[in-house]
Amino acid sequence: MKHLTLPLQVGPTGDNNNLSEISNRNSLLTDQIRLEQRLKEIPAEPGCYLMRDSDDRLLYVGKSKSLRSRVRSYFRSSKDLSPRIRLMVRQIYEIEFIITDSETEALVLESNLIKNEQPHFNVLLKDDKKYPYVCITWSEPYPRIFITRRRRLRSQNDRFYGPYVDVGLLRRTLLLVKRSFPLRQRPRPLHQDRTCLNYSISRCPGVCQEKISVEDYHQILRKVAMVFQGRNEELRLLLETQMQRYSERLDYESAAKLRDQLKGLEQLNEGQKMSLPDSTVSRDVLALASDERLASVQLFQMRAGKLVGRLGFTADAADQEPGNVLQRVIEEHYSQLEPVEVPPEILVQYRLPQHDLLVEWLCEQRGRRVKVVFPQRQNKVELIDLVERNASFELARAKHGQEQQMLATEDLAQLLDLNIHPRRIEGYDISHIQGSDAVASQVVFIDGLPAKQHYRKYKIKSSSIKPGHSDDFMSMVEIMRRRFRRWARVKNEGADIEKLRHRSGSTLQTDGLNDWPDVVMIDGGKGQLSAVMEALRELNLHEDLVVCSLAKQREEIFVPGQKTPLDSEPDQLGVALLRRLRDEAHRFALSFHRQQRGERMKRSRLSDIQGLGPKRVRDLLAHFQSVEAIQLARVEQISKVSGIGPALALQVWTYFHPEEDKAMEVLD
Repeated sequence: MKHLTLPLQVGPTGDNNNLSEISNRNSLLTDQIRLEQRLKEIPAEPGCYLMRDSDDRLLYVGKSKSLRSRVRSYFRSSKDLSPRIRLMVRQIYEIEFIITDSETEALVLESNLIKNEQPHFNVLLKDDKKYPYVCITWSEPYPRIFITRRRRLRSQNDRFYGPYVDVGLLRRTLLLVKRSFPLRQRPRPLHQDRTCLNYSISRCPGVCQEKISVEDYHQILRKVAMVFQGRNEELRLLLETQMQRYSERLDYESAAKLRDQLKGLEQLNEGQKMSLPDSTVSRDVLALASDERLASVQLFQMRAGKLVGRLGFTADAADQEPGNVLQRVIEEHYSQLEPVEVPPEILVQYRLPQHDLLVEWLCEQRGRRVKVVFPQRQNKVELIDLVERNASFELARAKHGQEQQMLATEDLAQLLDLNIHPRRIEGYDISHIQGSDAVASQVVFIDGLPAKQHYRKYKIKSSSIKPGHSDDFMSMVEIMRRRFRRWARVKNEGADIEKLRHRSGSTLQTDGLNDWPDVVMIDGGKGQLSAVMEALRELNLHEDLVVCSLAKQREEIFVPGQKTPLDSEPDQLGVALLRRLRDEAHRFALSFHRQQRGERMKRSRLSDIQGLGPKRVRDLLAHFQSVEAIQLARVEQISKVSGIGPALALQVWTYFHPEEDKAMEVLD
């Protein structure tokens, strides 16, 4: 970063304290004169912008290649903003900015600012992978429905429902839904020119051959979505009304399908509902249990006196009041919902710090009145107590998992004689078949848990590694050189590695030197370990890194400079942690190897066809998705691919059907 403009201080100045106090009560959205003044002061250059509230708390950090146009977009029309961002805009009191030389620098700066400052609307809740969601890909003409643990939007139209606490119940629910409603069963068609068995048994409406229109399929999906929105009673009434209408028209076949769907819905309701007191109102009930570090929040969805869903959230409770934690969960959860999913009443265990603002926002979300109640009456207090007890059990489970991870890292520190608990542990493995398609994996555990965003895959580039000749030692040496060459270059330039690895993360840190591992584990025995240490000596990092290897046969741990393995037991926690790391590295490397081998086999089969170059091979695979589909395709279907003419299409077809081609020659 060549130059940096300091954050703009745009608060009231001068001695007029009364004016300052009055202004502090108003957000920029309600003070148009001050808003226009601030927007004019923002330059049309790349950089980061920081939104603050009247108490100088950081609400949001963003980046843009044109700060002026990006910040103005927040105040043009609320219809274009998500519910969460609309709530944030109401609280913006000041805007600061930091100018950078390029959009790339702005991206790095934004990441560092969010990591260090933890703005409220950038990081609402911790990313808790243990709770799954249901995703419906509304962005596709024929949407898919599936369970996922990654709530990652590919499109703003895709919807996630959850997170669900009971994974087993969720899987049974989705299975029953797919049996009751005709839904798309496969991510890709099994056949190019015909339907599969699912269509024949009425499990799928023939999506692959477009035997159902997009509009009709969306109607089916909207009914399915009602199940995961907790609107089962509303769906039952809708299906009964439609069934009655079909019966009156003497369309008994359509009526019978709806009857079967109603039976499935009844079976679903019996499996997941329980009656609770205070019966007729639809409401959500939120309560939490927390310790000094972690808060477990439970949300019970009650519809017409029945419990139809139980959602779970995990939040960081350090220096947080319980009311603040509940408010953050409400903001996160209800900003993702459709208006019909927001109930008319929400019961909370603690008073919310911004109660009035939140109620106004929820009413806007629902389009009708919403009450947020801190209950005093006996029945509602009993509901809160019930939810709190469930939250306490979830907190105990979460704490037990954290304690086990902490004990495992402590045990590993003792085994390897470390001064600190290893936070970042990296594991490496090699995968190939007699030297062919050789690859390597780097997996990362942080605080004892997989951090998949830091995983890396490597293709072995050494010319000595080829089919028929494998060398795991040489492969591991290559990976170590590639992984740590940046750190070696910095050390050779005179930097102090010890200071770099322990420095506090600066918000302007853009050198990428923030991935130093506390422990490096190699899958293998003394031979692999010796090869790795030789590579690290070449890089002059052999005295800085803590390296060990885990042999598979007896689960023995080897460290540099010792001929015998460390004194350890296979079932102790530190060894179990390394074993999980080793198994994950092996799984990740094997999956990448299989992917590379599959791509090579596809390319090699098609490359045997005369006239097919690499580009046409890629075009064919992109169109048909697999070699098997190309083999089943007709000549006229192949010729529709861009760049494939009738003559070449016939040549491709002949390659896969030599017997039929010979038969045609005989007939001629």
